[in-house]
Amino acid sequence: MTLSKRRRWVLFALLLAAAMLNLIDRQIISVLKPVISRDLGWNDNDYGTLAAWFQGSAAAAFLLTGWIADRTGVKWANPLGVLTWSIAAIGHAWAVTMGQFTLVRAALGATEAMGTPSGIKTIATIFPAHQRSTAYGIWNAVGSVGGILAPLLIPLLAAFYSWRAAFVIAGLAGVVWAGAWLVAVRGVRFDVGAAPSVATAYAPILRERPTWAIAFAKALSDSTWWLMLFWMPDFFHRQFALEGTALGPPLAVAYAGAALGAMIAGALASRLLVRGRDLDRVRKGAMLVAGLAALPVPLALYSESLWGATAILALTLAGHQAFSTTLYAIIADVTPRAKVGRVTAFGAFCGNLGGMAIVKVAGAVLAAGLGYLPLFLFASISYLLAVAWIQLLLPSIRRAPQGLENISCPIEGTKDGSRR
Repeated sequence: MTLSKRRRWVLFALLLAAAMLNLIDRQIISVLKPVISRDLGWNDNDYGTLAAWFQGSAAAAFLLTGWIADRTGVKWANPLGVLTWSIAAIGHAWAVTMGQFTLVRAALGATEAMGTPSGIKTIATIFPAHQRSTAYGIWNAVGSVGGILAPLLIPLLAAFYSWRAAFVIAGLAGVVWAGAWLVAVRGVRFDVGAAPSVATAYAPILRERPTWAIAFAKALSDSTWWLMLFWMPDFFHRQFALEGTALGPPLAVAYAGAALGAMIAGALASRLLVRGRDLDRVRKGAMLVAGLAALPVPLALYSESLWGATAILALTLAGHQAFSTTLYAIIADVTPRAKVGRVTAFGAFCGNLGGMAIVKVAGAVLAAGLGYLPLFLFASISYLLAVAWIQLLLPSIRRAPQGLENISCPIEGTKDGSRR
């Protein structure tokens, strides 16, 4: 029999929890930047360097994590990713020197790179095609919930205990998650993954136009996401003198916008497709609207109101997550399931290269006294450039042929779990 509805939603709920943990672990350092910087004597360029190391290690790791996801299948790729990045997060609690922090940030970036290909492949595996847009939207939205919780909870943990304790507590939550996943998948027969000769072959996907359409679009759009993820708390600190628990409410509102954008994009796309609307128009229309939502972001610099600036940033993040949700759905649309892990990972590799560049450039730009205007001007047009690129390489989006569903559950009461 196919995967039961109840089991599907249990696994999806755990996948959502992993997405939240992923964002919380990486956000601790940005939310607590003023506190950690004073404690360890960092300047803006030091912080930019740490962020670049995180992005660079993640980019390099994506070339391997896509292979791991395709080779091992979703049963083992998910707990492997969450467990290893949780251990890396805990390691931050013992870092003191810049070199030690660079090492643990690089380790966190490399291990968190398992999250995206494993998540995309899991959704493509456990959901039928007509439900995937909604599932990707929820997944992206709940990942943003991590961004909402981080600025609300992390400063409280740091205030009651210490900033080092915040890393430990978040990491231990991931260790618990890995155990819960292994319990939840007991009795489910996933494919073990692609054969080694197939799963390790990156050359075939690099010869395909959809791979490069996705990759360059990720590089452009993710640059803005990583700029906001690492530097938005600093923007509020510079612009409105916020730090500690005072950063929580505006950051939570901004990430609530991100969650809303993902939910709306995913649900609306699924509804339109069920009604028979053209796949190409649905996907590209969603990306165009998302790109237009990011255009006003430079106006945040000229807002004298904290909540006016917050609303603009929330709209930008909503646009990003709507764009990202749509792009993930396109991967599942145009890519055979056996290649989803590698195509997703290569796109994320390029996205992280863009992120690595922008966070380092941001540190240098701010250290030079140029402010956020050059950075926000780039952010405002990055998504529209990505839409134009996709239109150039994929004039028409059509679904790739897929194999049979690759999950089964043994029937209770039978010895061999044969299908009825």
